[in-house]
Amino acid sequence: MSLQRTIRPKLIGPLMLAPMPEAKAARHLGAASGMVVAGNFLYVIADDELHLGVFDVRTPGDGRLVRILPGGLPDDPILRKAAKPDLEALVRLPPFENYPHGALLALPSGSRSNRRTGVILAVDADNSLNGAFLPLDLGPFYLPLEASFPALNIEGAVVLGTELVLLQRASRMHPQNALVYLSLDEVLRAMSSTDSAASEPARVHIVDLGTIEGVPLGFTDGAALPDGRIVFSAVAENAQDTYLDGPCMGAAIGIIGTDGQVDALHRLEPTQKVEGVHAAIHGGLIHLLMVTDADDASVAGKLLSAEIPSHPMTRLG
Repeated sequence: MSLQRTIRPKLIGPLMLAPMPEAKAARHLGAASGMVVAGNFLYVIADDELHLGVFDVRTPGDGRLVRILPGGLPDDPILRKAAKPDLEALVRLPPFENYPHGALLALPSGSRSNRRTGVILAVDADNSLNGAFLPLDLGPFYLPLEASFPALNIEGAVVLGTELVLLQRASRMHPQNALVYLSLDEVLRAMSSTDSAASEPARVHIVDLGTIEGVPLGFTDGAALPDGRIVFSAVAENAQDTYLDGPCMGAAIGIIGTDGQVDALHRLEPTQKVEGVHAAIHGGLIHLLMVTDADDASVAGKLLSAEIPSHPMTRLG
C-alpha cells in the first residue's frame, strides 16, 4: 500500500508537569500511548504509569498526574517494563448507568496476563474528572480475543454508533492489523456491573497497512469522525513481538472508510512515534492532535498538530 502524501506536524509543546517543590528535575509524561480531548482538557494515558496525565490542550506545559491504579512500579527500566499495566488506549464513553456524563475508559494491551487491568474514570458535565475511578479485571473480556489474535495487542479504541471498535496492532511475527467490533450496549452493561466478561466480537475486520522499509505498519491509536470513518495513527516498529521495543522505521496517519477500507495513508516526516491521535473536521480539513512516545523515560512526550484533507480524491489500492 502506497503513502499518498507527507505530513509535517507542528510542535505545540512537550507534555510537562507542573513543578513540585521537592522535585530535583523537571517532570514530564514520557510514554504517551493514548489521548482524549474533552473541551479544553487533554487526557493522556502512558503505558508505563499508574497515573493519567491531565493537561490544558492549549498550553500542555503545566500538567498534573492523577493516580488511577494502586501500587507502585520499579524505577529500573527492565523491571518497570515487566511490571507495568501497559495502558495503551483511552476512549470517551457516552452516558450510561451510574455515569450520567459519560466516562473515560483506559484499556491495556492485553499482551501479557498482567496487562489486562483497565480503568473507568467518571467525568462531570464540564468534562473534568469527578474523582471516581474503577479498576476492571479485563481478563475475561480479552479471553475471546485471544482465539483470533495469538499476539494480542490492543492499541486503540473508538466508539462508532452502537459499537465499540478496538484496534489490534500488527507486529513482524503477526503482521495483521484488525478492527474488532463489539456491542457497545453489552460492553457498558458489563462495565456498570463491574462484570467485565463480554460476548464474542460481532465481527473482526483485517486491515493491511503495508510496510515501511520491510517493517509492517501497525495501529497505535484511533479517533472516530462524526460520519463513521476512523482516523488512525500507525508506526513501523522493528520489533519481533508485542513485548519488545524496537527502532521506529516510520509513522503514518490514515483514514478508514465506513466500509472498513483504507481511504488515505500519509507518512509523518520527520519520523516520530505517534501513539495517540485526536481528530476533528473543520471545513474540508481534518484537524489532528497527536502525542508521542520516545521509548526513553528521560524524554518528554510531545503534543503535535497537523491537518489532512477530509475527502481523498482516490482510494488506496
